[in-house]
Amino acid sequence: MLAAVVRDFAEPVHIEEVNIPEPGVGQVRVKVEASGLCHKDIHAAKGEWPVKPKLPFIPGHEGVGIVEAVGKGVTWIKEGDRVALPWLGYACGMCEYCKSGSETLCESRLNTGYSIDGTHAEYTIGYAKHLVKVPDGVNPLDAAPLTCDGVNTYKAVKMSGARPSDLVAIFGIGGRGHLALQYAKVAGTSVVAVDLFDETLQLAKELGADYVVNARTQDPVEEIKKLGGADAAISVDVSPQAFVHAFHSLRRGGRLVLVEPAGHYVQLPIFETVLNGIQVIGSIAGTRIDLEETFQLHAEGRTKVIYETRHLHQVKEAFEEVEKSQTKGRLVFKL
Repeated sequence: MLAAVVRDFAEPVHIEEVNIPEPGVGQVRVKVEASGLCHKDIHAAKGEWPVKPKLPFIPGHEGVGIVEAVGKGVTWIKEGDRVALPWLGYACGMCEYCKSGSETLCESRLNTGYSIDGTHAEYTIGYAKHLVKVPDGVNPLDAAPLTCDGVNTYKAVKMSGARPSDLVAIFGIGGRGHLALQYAKVAGTSVVAVDLFDETLQLAKELGADYVVNARTQDPVEEIKKLGGADAAISVDVSPQAFVHAFHSLRRGGRLVLVEPAGHYVQLPIFETVLNGIQVIGSIAGTRIDLEETFQLHAEGRTKVIYETRHLHQVKEAFEEVEKSQTKGRLVFKL
């Protein structure tokens, strides 16, 4: 089978012919139909995070495909099912975090496309209990980005505590941000979208943004303060400056939600944080239940995924496009 393989953090990802994997106990083999490209794939391929993947590995954690083979002990998934393989590839199921519904905090977790081989390949292996079935009628090319950026921004909106009377600021309207905006609207809030490009902000308007701010030509903090300040600010931009702007755009009692682990440090003023009662929240990947809810919202027609397709042979160029923010929405490998 063809697969994108990382063999050296200093070298670009490249396509190789590798053996088709066989499922073990509790696992299934999936024929991949679509695999979304996430910025985490780039962090993984470059070894940019403190805990690095073991080389070589296959990146990708937004995979959707058809179950082709079932390993021993698998009962609830069968051959022919369409499933999603999310970032959380495995959790123990027995620790305090797993039993309390916070499985993404499990200290024994394995992440797809990082700790275990991922979905930028024609076939992949997944632990059956951590796969999520894709509802009938949901396009695999839509489902792939929802499997990471969708569920993670959906979780971030939940973590923000957004209520219908709130103003929510979304910093970065791209692959993640255009979905975060829609989940904030589903929650009934007013939304201000912040980005650097007019074209992207026009998309934000089309998706329901009540206000837009071009941070290249306007001061986002000043513009949001004119609206009374944000009750919650969700930063999906990887720029440290976006996090700083998001913090200062909040009204008293506001909540700053950080979604993407960008590998940077942000200095926040302790005095203002305490005096204004600001909450800073790290929102890690969504759970299986979060993903099921994300798919359900999409099946009901309440969200729209903006994406472009690429062939797996274009993986190197696709990585560069995402890194340079040259895409309007998401990139999805169509296999």
